[in-house]
Amino acid sequence: MFQKEGHLKIDGASIYYEVSGDPTGKPLLFLHGGLGCMYDLNPLLDFVPNGYKVISVDFRGHGQSTIGELPLSYQRYQEDIEALLSHLKVTRYSVFGFSDGGIVAYRLASAHPDSVDKVVTLGSQWRLTENDPVEPILSSLSVEMWREKFPKDVSRYEEINPQPDFSTLIDRVKAVWLDRSETGYPVNQMASITCPVLIIRGDNDFLFSREEATYLVDLLPDSAFMNVPFSEHATHQEHPEMIGLVLNQFL
Repeated sequence: MFQKEGHLKIDGASIYYEVSGDPTGKPLLFLHGGLGCMYDLNPLLDFVPNGYKVISVDFRGHGQSTIGELPLSYQRYQEDIEALLSHLKVTRYSVFGFSDGGIVAYRLASAHPDSVDKVVTLGSQWRLTENDPVEPILSSLSVEMWREKFPKDVSRYEEINPQPDFSTLIDRVKAVWLDRSETGYPVNQMASITCPVLIIRGDNDFLFSREEATYLVDLLPDSAFMNVPFSEHATHQEHPEMIGLVLNQFL
């Protein structure tokens, strides 16, 4: 059941969030993917176990959050989430993150091992290697390509965002995806993750290979891996019941 919504002003941006579920339950963060919004994860809400309070967030520039003037980065997303959790007085929590949301989940879990109980990621890369085959795909993305492939997502963004500028957003998000510095992928921080982690990918996900996923499973001491057949990147939208039931059981 929906509880409340709000905007939190953080470093020049207004971050939109919603809280639903058990108001006294254990906090569970829902973090969406790049160029999406929190509503992409709505198909999973019905599968969250009783006794959990879901905190859904739109990353800055996405959904109903404004973008501000600062460059976007995974570190910036992380800092926004940390500020929101402090505002909500949340000190312990679990995280479900899709794609970029999962990358931020890894950063949170590595930075706050005493605060993060469990992490579930879906289609979430953890590094961008030299000569990574994904890099040309990310570099070549344009407003026109995204509008053609995801017209409903772009229309929704332009309807609900307080300051819609999709051209600026996609340029800044591409910079996030291609960032190999310490503000980007948590490649050098993964060893600090101590909580249980469930790594999920669709078998046909060309953005997150099986090899990268299994390497990550071997790297994390308390991890499990689920490879979903006949599925691509957004497995939670293709098979919401399957992902929801696994999320329910893992939590």
